[in-house]
Amino acid sequence: MRVGVKVLLTVAAVAYPLVVYLGIGRWDPLWIALLLAGVMTLRAWSGRDPVWLAAAAGAAVLGAAASLDGSYLPLKLYPVMVSSVLLAVFAFSLWRPPTVVERIARLAEPDLPPEGVAYTRKVTAAWCGFFCVNGTISAATALWGSEQAWVLYNGLLSYVLIGLFFLAEWLLRRRMRVRLATGGQHG
Repeated sequence: MRVGVKVLLTVAAVAYPLVVYLGIGRWDPLWIALLLAGVMTLRAWSGRDPVWLAAAAGAAVLGAAASLDGSYLPLKLYPVMVSSVLLAVFAFSLWRPPTVVERIARLAEPDLPPEGVAYTRKVTAAWCGFFCVNGTISAATALWGSEQAWVLYNGLLSYVLIGLFFLAEWLLRRRMRVRLATGGQHG
């Protein structure tokens, strides 16, 4: 599948909280569930990525639950499921290396030094912590928050936090590289 289609499907997945928010009270949860399951299935099929396959399977389960009871709650739990799947993938890679972050790092730097491998383990563990916190907040907004609080966190703030986490890690990595290049001296 072409890159443009993958990007479009990814954008559709990211826009999911807004679609649910706009659909509450307007559309039957079944239609939103079918849309989500369709997007996730197409995205999974386009890349044959196990994470997207798990997301598609989870979307189908949540969609079935939403259609059985006519509630939006299962649909609002989708971000919790995504955080849970990502937590599982990252945590499993800590148990069975190479870690997810090390695999990504080796795309740019195939001969990653031992210090780099150790660093990628720490970053992978930090992402595990992030997914725990993100999933917990997502669950709290789904279970006890208003629709506005749910869409604000899951449709905006969680993405901002992911971006800030990436930025902080990138800055730390640059600092670490400078330190390693100068032999550990501070300048």
